[in-house]
Amino acid sequence: MKILNIDHVQIAMPDGKEEKARTFYVHILGFTEIPKPPELAKRGGVWLQAGNANLHLGVEENFRPARKAHPAFIVNGLDALVEKVRSAGHETDTSQPPLEGYKRAHIFDPFGNRIELMEKLDG
Repeated sequence: MKILNIDHVQIAMPDGKEEKARTFYVHILGFTEIPKPPELAKRGGVWLQAGNANLHLGVEENFRPARKAHPAFIVNGLDALVEKVRSAGHETDTSQPPLEGYKRAHIFDPFGNRIELMEKLDG
């Protein structure tokens, strides 16, 4: 037996904030919302997809944002995307040192969760 791939990453969100999540993840980051199975939809939250990346936002009682733990997404147009996030009033951190072969930045969703964006460097 071995692990083959990641199906999805789940991060937490506060109850009743699905529209705020959609505004950030769909309209700013460019994810597409995918339907949740009816039994799971009752729990709230939002399921999203962009390329091969699947992200589930699940409602968590006594929500606290993940300021350290985070998903990392490969993007193109990193600088423009970070500026779009910043212009929409969300926290960004571009002071991250590059990892070999990547330029990167951290952004924070409307709930304070950290998300890493990585862009492959040419060459």
